[in-house]
Amino acid sequence: MSTTTLLIHNGSAAPDAPVTRVGGLPLAPAGTPWPTCTACSGPLQFIAQIVLDDGRGVLAVFMCANRPGRCEAWSATAGGNRAYLFPPAAALTPMPLPVLPAAGAGDVRQLGAVRTVERAEVPEEYRSAATAWSARSGRPVGEVLGQLGGAPDWLQADETPDCPGCGVPMGFTAQLEEGPDPGTAPDFGAGSAYAYACEPCGRAAFLWQC
Repeated sequence: MSTTTLLIHNGSAAPDAPVTRVGGLPLAPAGTPWPTCTACSGPLQFIAQIVLDDGRGVLAVFMCANRPGRCEAWSATAGGNRAYLFPPAAALTPMPLPVLPAAGAGDVRQLGAVRTVERAEVPEEYRSAATAWSARSGRPVGEVLGQLGGAPDWLQADETPDCPGCGVPMGFTAQLEEGPDPGTAPDFGAGSAYAYACEPCGRAAFLWQC
């Protein structure tokens, strides 16, 4: 039987904490520009950073929240989201927030909360692991923020992205869920998001399905 490493909501932290978290500010090499959507040119919303084990780096993911449903934020290649594989957190600094393009525009650059995670090993496939963890812990299923490693639980067809550098299918890194509070959560259309990386090429990708 497979074992799933669940990512569980574990409270808040400073927005620039060098830990795996959803929300806050991304950590990046100094001088890294905040990414923008290729469709609407607005700043992307920072979703999460995942600190990889054994000093392998930090995966940071962004998506467009400027015009929900119109900028193809669900696609790994359409330009409505972005993913980066950065060096280890000790070499990174908080990325400064970009200026919003219009006065009075809603702040789409950050989520409304910072959520840190704890890991829980559950001897189940991902589809049933969250329910099993909830029954065991007495905590709501909505506190499951996703899984680390393992195999993606696709809601639709397999959309594993190929690395644009070497052409090889990227390695699955994490699956993310919207979390316990819709008002401060990423908008995956009530679905799930998938983060990938090609570590030899230093590239990453992000997409979601609903």
